[in-house]
Amino acid sequence: MSFDMEAITGSILLLCVISLANANSSPTITHVLYEVCEDTPVGTVAFIIQASDPDGDSMTFTLTNGNKEFFTVNRNTGAVTVARELNREQFPLMSLGVDVSDGLNDIQGTLTLIIGDANDNTPTFVKSSYDKDVPENTAIGTTLFTVQANDGDTSSAAAVTYKIDEVTPAEGAGLFAISATTGHVTLIQSLNYTSLSSFYRLKINATDGGGKCYFAETKYLSSSVYSFINVVDVPDLDPRFIGLPYIGSVKENAAVDLSVLKVIALDQDTGVNDRVAYSIQNSSASGLFKIRPDDGTILVSSAIDREAVGDTVTLTVKATESQSNIHGIFASTTADVQIHIQDINDNRPEFYRCETGCVSASQFTGEVLEHSLGSVSFNMTVKDADKASRIRLTLEGTDKDVFSVEPSSVMSESTVELLVKQPQALDFEQKQQMVLQVIATDEEEATFRSTATVTINIRDANDNSPTFPQPTYKLDVPEQSPANTALETITAVDPDTMDQGKLKYKLLPDSILPYFDVNPNTGVVYVKNGSLLDREVRSAYSATLQVTDTDGKPGTTVLEITVTDINDNPPVFNRESYLEFVQEGQQLEVKIEATDVDEPNTVNSQIVYGIAPSNYSDNFTIDASTGVLRSSGELDRESLDPDLNGRIQINVTATDQGSPQLSATVPVIINIDDINDNTPYFEPPSYTFHVKEGEIGAFVGSVYAEDSDQTMDFNRISFSIIDGSFGSFIIRTFPSGRGYMGNITVDPDIELNYESARTQYNLKVEATDLGQRTAVVAVEVLVEDVNDERPEFTPVAPVTVKENTTISEGIGNFTAIDKDGNHSLVYELKSIKCKCNDVLEPCNWFILDPSGEVRVNPEDKIDYEQCTQGVVEAQVVDMYTEKGENYSVSTGEMVINIEDINDNAPEFLPSDAVFVVVSESANKGTSVAGVTATDRDTGENKQIEFKVTGVQFHHTNNQTTNMRTLFEAVTTQQNDIYVGIIQTNEGLDMTLKGKYLVTVTATDKGGLSSNIVLDIFTVDLTYKVELQFSSTEAEVEQDLDNIIRALTSATKASVEVVAIRSKSDAQASRDSQITILEVYFVYPNGTALTYSEVERMLSHPDHYPELINLGLKYIGNSPVDEPEDDVLKYILLGALGGLIIVLIILTTSLMCTRRTFKRKLKAAQAMKSATMMNTESQNVGAVVPGTNKYTMEGANPVLNLNIDTAVIYEDSDVDKMSLNSLDYNYDVVAPGMNTKRIPGGTSRTPKYIDPLDEALDQNYPKKNSINTPDVGFNNPSFKNTDL
Repeated sequence: MSFDMEAITGSILLLCVISLANANSSPTITHVLYEVCEDTPVGTVAFIIQASDPDGDSMTFTLTNGNKEFFTVNRNTGAVTVARELNREQFPLMSLGVDVSDGLNDIQGTLTLIIGDANDNTPTFVKSSYDKDVPENTAIGTTLFTVQANDGDTSSAAAVTYKIDEVTPAEGAGLFAISATTGHVTLIQSLNYTSLSSFYRLKINATDGGGKCYFAETKYLSSSVYSFINVVDVPDLDPRFIGLPYIGSVKENAAVDLSVLKVIALDQDTGVNDRVAYSIQNSSASGLFKIRPDDGTILVSSAIDREAVGDTVTLTVKATESQSNIHGIFASTTADVQIHIQDINDNRPEFYRCETGCVSASQFTGEVLEHSLGSVSFNMTVKDADKASRIRLTLEGTDKDVFSVEPSSVMSESTVELLVKQPQALDFEQKQQMVLQVIATDEEEATFRSTATVTINIRDANDNSPTFPQPTYKLDVPEQSPANTALETITAVDPDTMDQGKLKYKLLPDSILPYFDVNPNTGVVYVKNGSLLDREVRSAYSATLQVTDTDGKPGTTVLEITVTDINDNPPVFNRESYLEFVQEGQQLEVKIEATDVDEPNTVNSQIVYGIAPSNYSDNFTIDASTGVLRSSGELDRESLDPDLNGRIQINVTATDQGSPQLSATVPVIINIDDINDNTPYFEPPSYTFHVKEGEIGAFVGSVYAEDSDQTMDFNRISFSIIDGSFGSFIIRTFPSGRGYMGNITVDPDIELNYESARTQYNLKVEATDLGQRTAVVAVEVLVEDVNDERPEFTPVAPVTVKENTTISEGIGNFTAIDKDGNHSLVYELKSIKCKCNDVLEPCNWFILDPSGEVRVNPEDKIDYEQCTQGVVEAQVVDMYTEKGENYSVSTGEMVINIEDINDNAPEFLPSDAVFVVVSESANKGTSVAGVTATDRDTGENKQIEFKVTGVQFHHTNNQTTNMRTLFEAVTTQQNDIYVGIIQTNEGLDMTLKGKYLVTVTATDKGGLSSNIVLDIFTVDLTYKVELQFSSTEAEVEQDLDNIIRALTSATKASVEVVAIRSKSDAQASRDSQITILEVYFVYPNGTALTYSEVERMLSHPDHYPELINLGLKYIGNSPVDEPEDDVLKYILLGALGGLIIVLIILTTSLMCTRRTFKRKLKAAQAMKSATMMNTESQNVGAVVPGTNKYTMEGANPVLNLNIDTAVIYEDSDVDKMSLNSLDYNYDVVAPGMNTKRIPGGTSRTPKYIDPLDEALDQNYPKKNSINTPDVGFNNPSFKNTDL
């Protein structure tokens, strides 16, 4: 027995005392370590003590101590038996004392027993139960808890695996899973507190890995523990109505607020049990009911009329939870509530006709078969809108006793019918119609009644059988008649009215139907399948025609049908073909026979013979009646196509005379045997061949001959040279097509020499057939020189071609020479280049033919404006060259000059210039605009002439009027550009507001032209701006481009300078020059800038420094010229002027005396300013600022001022002249001064030379701040009153 356990090493050394008594040795215990399974059954031998005795004496065994109570030993055998159950887990290692005796000597020893493990311990869980509360929305895959079990065994018996044995309730078996090794219990499906169980009991099993020791069978032990899982409810379900369905009732016209019924909804999350609020979401009849939100009681909301709303009103009631669910929304549900409306009797019965719908009616119609019993329906329905009302029905009228009404009494609604009581009274022949009244009465309220009239129509009955006029009909039909061919229309008669037009016809027996049939409605007897009607097979048929009426009553007649003959069978030849043999030069005669199965002795069977047209049909004749075929003359085989091999086939026809005529054809094959009756002949009648010198065995040429005989025995030919060869040539015969060819070659032993005297041979070649018939042909053989010279180009003169040409002929030719007598020169293109902008580049404008002719490429267009010259380079090749190179040493070149034509119209050059007409340019002959144009052509074709071809005026109100030609164009030229100066040819009306639309046409010498429309805007005098520059007129004109560029940059407008003039300053301290620029500023849309807008733009800090550097001094608007007055006005003005001069003289002296006083007053003002200054800032010196005086007396405050101004008292714009800010970078502005801003100055801090300057600058704000440009002031006289 083997054990899976650790080995215990070592040994127990027994000291044996050897007794020598009686010379007997002591026994020896040979094995002291034993393995015993703990599951060894009691009474079973566990092991045998192993001992030996040297003397061979019998031994006895006794257990002495150490666990001997667990074992017993057989004294004689030493077999140790288990006496008590062993437990490895308690005693894994046991010792056992033993005494062994041989009778004379004893020996004691201790045995060591290793107890082998048997799987006898059950896994034990750490906890007695595993309980867990789990929310129902726990995510799948969540570990709920972990179980653990321990096993006291060892090895695999101690390895515990887990499983879930049982889940209660059983429906939860698929919700949980357990890890077999770790014991983790995991949720694998979703829980649901409401729809699933809220409690689960899991029986969890722990099983060990199994083990065995004494017994061979492996033993597995397991234990179980229970886990109780409580599912915790969460608000995840909508509320649910209970007590469904909800059905209530209420009488119509019930009182408002009457309680009808109560609905109840509960939160399905029973663990949450949220409060529910009620509302009505929808109603089939709105406004009739309402609901209490807190308890769900449904009440009457308004008056109810059952007949209006129906028997039932359906409400949709909604229940909503008061708290949000796990999704953050308020859960709700709906339920339908049916409320039945109880009726009261308040309506009378009414009659209705109900088909797709019911409509009220008082007139009804019914139908009844004569002499019949049963009910009569006429689509009548009686209704009482009240529910459960009882209606009594009665009949009135003359014929009321014939019928009874059914039912006689109804509840609320019923279909009404009449029952026939007296069928004998229903006689169609006596009476076709009866009229009754049906009366409906409410049994509860007799005053509620209605009447309806019913008309009953009596129908006739079928009581007669149909009959045919004749008992037998004889019919004829041609054979092969098309299907549906009518033979006859046979109809029967039936006196019954219901059978009129309703009789049905049928052919009997069924065997006739494949051939004939009858239209079941019309009685037309017709052919069913004409292909089956064959007179030659069957010529007569018999059939019965049956007719039935609507009740199936029959009638019959007999049809005898005869099939008549038609020509439907072609003649048939007695043989499929005829084969005849005849020798050429003889006659042919053969009889052809055919028959026809159509009716004898008629045209359908009468046969006429003929020959079908073919290649050889004219060589034969045939007797039309007897069919004897004969040849027209002697037969010649050579007149036949050789491919036929003497075999002729003609087709003989046999045609009957029926209608339509039918025919058949039979082939007649005639074999014509050949005889030798033809002589060979050459094609062509003579030959000329060339052969090159020096080629041994060279092929010279072939002669060809034929023999018209068509068989090998008579047309085989052989050739021979009978004269003129001189032993230099041989000939060999070969079959070739229909004849034979004789190949002539130079004798291999002979070499021809062109330089010898014989360069020409005249041969005679003979052709002979097998019958010794011969023919001779002359063959001329010319010996040729060998081609070994290279071709050379001859010079090619330049050629000319016009651009845009479409000619297909050649424009030039390459020529070359070859010294060889026989040559074939072919020209090949090497390159084509065009000179474009003086550079040669590849192009495709030309084509070179192999003959050397150069043509224009039709797929490309020659354009002189693109390229002016073409160069074609070619190579010449001698196709006959036999030795050496076959192409020229150098290439040839052809120069093609392209000639210009007038194919380009003038093109106007784009311009962004803005053209305006101002008062200064409104006079005749003034230039107001300009255009430029070019022409891509050359020479006189590019010369351009401008002309004004139209003038319109576009007013500011968007109206356009045509005008006479107010402008003219003057043409000038600048290099290759032509300039058209547009000028007025008469004075313009400056009162017009808008723009002129001037059409200018540019035309070249070839008559091609193009147009442009110029916008010339009218700008009146009020927009003119005068710019004053402190430069001479020459300097301004020199800098004009820079000035215009700076003005354009500042205003973003077009600058129109109309005048540059000089102006002298009579009041300057020294001579100075001022130049005035008169300018208009116009945008491209014609809008002009005013003086104030120009002043604002030019004063911007980004632009005025540049303008100041260019000399800009002042910006002003131009005065408007007054219109001239008459002479009398000027005389009066002259007298007034004289008076004014007298006044000036009188006041001059007064002004001089006041000047001194004014200077003192100004000094006093300066003194006042000085007193306000900080004394610390004053320099030591004169007290009065700007003077050298301590007092105001005699002080002159302007002596130190460097005044650089130009004052001209007589000028009309004297009040607009500028003081140049004392040449310092600050401005002096006094109250009352007439100021104008001008660009100037810098942003640096001003330095004061005179204290007066600093005092004045402190009293008045500076104007040259960051946001305000420097300003000056106009002060022509610097009057004292300015202070």
